[in-house]
Amino acid sequence: METSKTAAEYGINIEIIFVGRSNVGKSSLLREIFGAKVRVGRRPGVTLRPRHAQESDLLITDMPGFGFMSGVKDRKQDIVKDQTIRYLEKNAERIKIGVLVIDGPTFPEVVDRWDSRDQIPIDVEMFDFMREIGIDTIVAANKMDKVKADEYDSLLDEVSVRLGLEPPWQDWKHIIAPISVKKLDLKALKGLLRDRLHEMKRDDLFKYV
Repeated sequence: METSKTAAEYGINIEIIFVGRSNVGKSSLLREIFGAKVRVGRRPGVTLRPRHAQESDLLITDMPGFGFMSGVKDRKQDIVKDQTIRYLEKNAERIKIGVLVIDGPTFPEVVDRWDSRDQIPIDVEMFDFMREIGIDTIVAANKMDKVKADEYDSLLDEVSVRLGLEPPWQDWKHIIAPISVKKLDLKALKGLLRDRLHEMKRDDLFKYV
């Protein structure tokens, strides 16, 4: 569902945004949690502008995926990233929760690859940026079904380190939510979303999560 009116005209008081690299499962995750009617596809970069769904006074937003987008020129990718940053800055007061979706199993490797080029990994940059402008940020580590049981905690420790959070990752369960959209294992993320809504005294929105 697209919105053309202003947030005030729609009576929106709370916004939850989903951000992350292209093809990490943002749109699929959003659909599974909220049943939101957003476009989902296998090709990276399907979402090129914010897409919205509304429940009561809650706005749910799927932000364009950053990084590689199939069939999209580099200049356009830069524009999409800039638009995302501007959207976050403009609506920071209304955005109560930001969910950064990452590919859990590959995240440490991707971050290290960027670091080796003396560049700030865009996932880490987005995590730091959202927190800097006051958005309560949750990291949804997707595709954890691909991780062996005996490697689970060590991988999440590595994820924590790359985000600048001192391990063990269990100390950050209020920020890091291991999930698997494919296996519909979303309990950790749903729990954190409800915790945040409860802190806002908005238990009435539980029925939408």
